[in-house]
Amino acid sequence: MTVDPVCGMEVDPEHAKGGSFEFQGGTYHFCNPKCREKFAANPAAYLKSTTVDPVCGMEVDSPTAKGGKLEYLGNTYNFCSPKCREKFSKNPESFLKPVRAESADLRVYTCPMDPEVEQVGPGTCPKCGMALEPKDVSQEVEPARNTELESMTLRFWVGAGFSLPLLLLSMTGLGSLLPGRLEGFLEALLASPVVLWAGLPFFQRGWRSLATRNFNMFTLIGLGTAAAYLYSLAAVLAPGLFPASFRTADGSVPVYFEASAVIIALVAMGQVMELRARARTGDAIRALLGLAPKTARRVRDGVEEDVSLEDIIAGDLLRVRPGEKVPVDGLVTEGKSWVDESMLTGEPEPIEKAAGATVTGGTLNGQGSLVMRAEKVGKDTMLARIVRLVGQAQRSRAPMQKLADRAAAVFVPAVVLAALLAFVAWALVGPQPRLAHALVNAVAVLIIACPCALGLATPMSVMVGTGLGARCGVLVRDAEALEALGKVDLLLVDKTGTLTEGKPRLTGLEATAMGEGELLALLAGLEQGSEHPLARALMGGARERGLTIPAVEGFEALPGRGARGRVGGRAVALGNAALAKDLGVNLEPLAARAEELRRGGRTVMVAIVDGHAAGLAQVEDPIKASSAEALRQIRAEGIRVVMLTGDSRATAEAVARELGLDEVVAEVLPQDKAAVVERFQSQGRVVAMAGDGVNDAPALARASVGIAMGSGTDVAMESAGLTLVKGDLRGIVRALRLSRAVTRNIKQNLFFAFFYNSVGVPLAAGILYPFFGLLLSPMVAALAMSFSSVSVISNALRLRSLKL
Repeated sequence: MTVDPVCGMEVDPEHAKGGSFEFQGGTYHFCNPKCREKFAANPAAYLKSTTVDPVCGMEVDSPTAKGGKLEYLGNTYNFCSPKCREKFSKNPESFLKPVRAESADLRVYTCPMDPEVEQVGPGTCPKCGMALEPKDVSQEVEPARNTELESMTLRFWVGAGFSLPLLLLSMTGLGSLLPGRLEGFLEALLASPVVLWAGLPFFQRGWRSLATRNFNMFTLIGLGTAAAYLYSLAAVLAPGLFPASFRTADGSVPVYFEASAVIIALVAMGQVMELRARARTGDAIRALLGLAPKTARRVRDGVEEDVSLEDIIAGDLLRVRPGEKVPVDGLVTEGKSWVDESMLTGEPEPIEKAAGATVTGGTLNGQGSLVMRAEKVGKDTMLARIVRLVGQAQRSRAPMQKLADRAAAVFVPAVVLAALLAFVAWALVGPQPRLAHALVNAVAVLIIACPCALGLATPMSVMVGTGLGARCGVLVRDAEALEALGKVDLLLVDKTGTLTEGKPRLTGLEATAMGEGELLALLAGLEQGSEHPLARALMGGARERGLTIPAVEGFEALPGRGARGRVGGRAVALGNAALAKDLGVNLEPLAARAEELRRGGRTVMVAIVDGHAAGLAQVEDPIKASSAEALRQIRAEGIRVVMLTGDSRATAEAVARELGLDEVVAEVLPQDKAAVVERFQSQGRVVAMAGDGVNDAPALARASVGIAMGSGTDVAMESAGLTLVKGDLRGIVRALRLSRAVTRNIKQNLFFAFFYNSVGVPLAAGILYPFFGLLLSPMVAALAMSFSSVSVISNALRLRSLKL
């Protein structure tokens, strides 16, 4: 193992996700491409001739390492002292990658605030110090054992158990009844287990933040509590060392054991509350995983048996009995029933399923019995894809996060400076004992200023919001798309498969040079080499008529125009007017009839046989029942809607009239759809594009927000920022509401974080003391600091009750 010089993460050189980079004869490995990119831009800024001693974590100047160097597995390690080098040489792996038991957690963990941080097994983030959490929620419905929460809960109870009697002893005056310096020793005895054991993780994280210069909340907590505890310990063990400015009127040196111990206990309590709240953000994914049944009833050779879902393979026949969940994605082969798909789509209406219909794993069968053929199992099912997309979205960063990142970069140094200024001010002009007051107020400033709330403001809202969207049929690919959707003012909508069912059927064939059956057989033979929906319509029409479909040779698809090839020894082509023009075919005899059919909303294709127009094929794609209502709702949200299609203008305008659309951009070649998006963007529009096909992918990627239909192609889904699970445009309205709610929630969280610190730091510094004689105790500051993070998470969790 080696260390990423940018973020400080451990990296396996053989499996470095960010690759490697050569610099001045050394090879550096990175945990992700972003770290490599930062390093490549300015290696010296990250190296500064220093490395981290793998034994003690101290920074070591490489050229003058006092402990020398040691080569291990192709990497050079520098040491602060010979003792560290000796320990490392005896067992390097114990310092680089601790040996894990067979039962250890080998999942990949990541940080909610810094998603680029990843490691195998639980731990703490080297940047912010927060506990890492699993990158992918366990495939079990119940959440995995949270060892971090268990450990922190135990530390809290131990801390509280010792802190309460310590607090009573110091606050009630009972300690004054003890003879001599016994009170101080007793307080030290009670405080030490809290500070040295319960607070150990906080000091470890704080030390690591200093060693790696990734300052965070634990930097402040460590500095504040360490100062209070060490000062108090010195006051008990060697009171004669302190000058008069540290002493009270009776000559004693005040101690603050209760402050350091109670602060640790309160911080631990805050961590427990935060870890519990963070665990709830994964409820959405666990709920989705819970939709899948554990077993399926397999039908094989007339025998039915219940088997584990893991044993199902594509092609198996499965029986879905009344009231059972559909186990995997597949096709109904027998039976008839109504299936409730609301758990994936958010729509309450059950959908009728019969032979030939598709069913999705996790949906609920009604009263009928179905036999289905498994087509997609395991990680290929729609449910598994949804879980992956939700997990990916929850780790992404919204653009608003950049504001928090910039603030956090200077926040901790600014707080330390504020604490120093408070100390100096109290030491110079404060009441007696001045230095004691200065210490207490400086500690209060360090403790109350928690950058954790600032860092959590955006990711918590994104995690909860994307989980809610998934349960309502809206899959968010990344937080940037979710935030951008709220700013969209123009929606471009593809026709086929988006506004229409995407399942065209042959409604008519007019032959001019031969019989209709002969012409249809030739066209079906040509199109059997195509995956286009119009090709399937012709194939279906030929099969319905019982025609024999001949083989095709030399098939060639011509995007945006049609297809051609040789069928039965004849040159056959099928497409639009552009194709006929390319082939030099005169369409004048058929032009008027073709235009008439297009005005009726049909898609008309010209059949060309042996270089002559041979007839017209009429295909109709039914409009989705929900499209008109969806468009009305979208326009009600203040968004302009434009249909974008490669179909003829006459056909597109006929569909637009039926849907109440006024704007149509028709006869657009696939490669030109992205140019249309760009043209609207150049007019100052924030453009969203909704489509479902391979030909829509460039436009989906070019738009400010790409919206893919879940019923469409994988390429479209990969290119889009959002996916509507069932391809229903009403999902766009849900997505709009979700986007606006999440954005509003993020702004609230950022306001809470900024407002809290802008008020809390001056109060802790003692700004009210000259006017009202009020001081903020470090213990109160610790309580407020803990609740600041919890308040941000709680506000984010409110999104779970949002009605979309």
